[in-house]
Amino acid sequence: MEKKEKTFEEKLMELESIIKELENGNVDLDNAIKKYTQAMSIAKECSKKLDEASKAVNKILSENGKLEEFNTEE
Repeated sequence: MEKKEKTFEEKLMELESIIKELENGNVDLDNAIKKYTQAMSIAKECSKKLDEASKAVNKILSENGKLEEFNTEE
């Protein structure tokens, strides 16, 4: 069975859950390290997705059908 990739929003909710758990302070050290590592991995994935979205938004379709950088100074 193929595992479906989580959406950006699902990853953010998971990250928030991990942060709350760590802030609670009721996590043993070994588990805290695992949770922290997992949180950093999710944060990196979310950052990459935001970067990709930002690049896509900064492109517009020009009259000749090619994607070009959006320039507000024109």
